[in-house]
Amino acid sequence: MIKVLIADDHPIVRQGLRTFLDLQDDITVVGEAEDGLRAVELVESLEPDVLLLDLKMPRLDGLGALGRLSGSAVRVVVLTSVSDRADVGPAMRAGAAGFLYKDIDPPALVQAVRAVHGGQVLMAPEAAEAMIGAPVAVPLTDRELEVLKLIAAGRSNREIAGALRVAEKTVKTHVSNVLMKLGVQDRTQAALYAVRHGLG
Repeated sequence: MIKVLIADDHPIVRQGLRTFLDLQDDITVVGEAEDGLRAVELVESLEPDVLLLDLKMPRLDGLGALGRLSGSAVRVVVLTSVSDRADVGPAMRAGAAGFLYKDIDPPALVQAVRAVHGGQVLMAPEAAEAMIGAPVAVPLTDRELEVLKLIAAGRSNREIAGALRVAEKTVKTHVSNVLMKLGVQDRTQAALYAVRHGLG
């Protein structure tokens, strides 16, 4: 069961999201927060798997909440109605695993919750476009770049090996090199890097 927490300052939005998500067999909404401070408190007490987080909220906005949740196990999906491209970069750098807009189709939102819970990083196309301007300053080889893109797509080492027609052992070496060159700890951080730099 995927435990979801909804943080939005509009009751009707929270109610709409809860109603739809609770219809899914594998998702349960464990709580609702009306502002960023409450969201941080509820993440600590309810330990949700996924947090749907609005950016514009009273007391503590979405970015502030993301900052306080740094190091937490919760996977945060920013779900905003504001299409300010300048918000995308700071949110992803602050640790968001997804950036979506509220006009998303409900079935697509459900898929997004499942995908992010499964370790993928997801962005609305407009949000991804806003990130593409970021320069890639890390000298990855072409093959390492391919591996990084597949990591960002949520592929396992075995799947990457199959896609690139190389041994799984070779993929492990590439993954180690990618993590080392990017200065990141794990595959999730590598995937975030890829998305932030328009490589995902």
